[in-house]
Amino acid sequence: MGKKDDKKKVSECTADPSKKAYEDTLYKLQIELVKLQRHLIKCGDKILIIFEGRDAAGKDGTIKRITQHLSPRETRVVALGKPSDRDRSSWYFQRFVPFLPAAQELVLFNRSWYNRAGVEHVMGFCTESEYEEFMGSVLEFEHMLIRSGMKLLKYYLDISKAEQAKRLNDRKKDPLAQWKLSALDEYALKKWDEYSLARDKMLVHTHNLITPWLIVHADDKPLARINIIKDMLSRLDYTDKDERLILPDPNIVAAFEAAFIEKGLLAS
Repeated sequence: MGKKDDKKKVSECTADPSKKAYEDTLYKLQIELVKLQRHLIKCGDKILIIFEGRDAAGKDGTIKRITQHLSPRETRVVALGKPSDRDRSSWYFQRFVPFLPAAQELVLFNRSWYNRAGVEHVMGFCTESEYEEFMGSVLEFEHMLIRSGMKLLKYYLDISKAEQAKRLNDRKKDPLAQWKLSALDEYALKKWDEYSLARDKMLVHTHNLITPWLIVHADDKPLARINIIKDMLSRLDYTDKDERLILPDPNIVAAFEAAFIEKGLLAS
């Protein structure tokens, strides 16, 4: 056996089996995502996926794995910045409407109109009346989208306080993650309790049978990513679906229930 063969054998023996299993599963799921895209292009479907969660919850990494091998012509990621003066004077949902999917498109929102129920409410960036108006009208808006033929999924990535602190600290040290740093990062932990209360109110008031909230226990990034993709695929129609592959772990992803709050199943 040559040196190259020896090195290959050593590499195979020392590889992390859990990482290999994750990569193998992710690869198979990305093939399913390509099948989904081929189907939605053929059938003219409009699919919108919303990702919400605290800072450093894992939204960016999840979206990256979903879109990695999809056609950029029919796939868009929307991550809106700070609203302009014009945005503030317009109907709240107006700034989001231009980014909604047309036929044959998959659009992923990295944060969405639910900013009003979260960071805007907690940080005082909106008035109490604006907050109440949003909470009272958001489901009507979403149901209009559903009636127009759009398919909408809403995921909330939930992480513990200790995990958020670790990730925010790691972010500061990572030279490749500097673009993620925000002036609001320091308030993520300082206002942990306020964000928890805002999350609970948002979930209770905006969860419904037509556009339900799907809760992701996301302290383990690889598990969260895999199970979000599985759940997505299980809820959307496409041909040649591998039904056994796309069964999500209900301990990782599950439809919201008020009992989650009562039983302490969300990070608090």
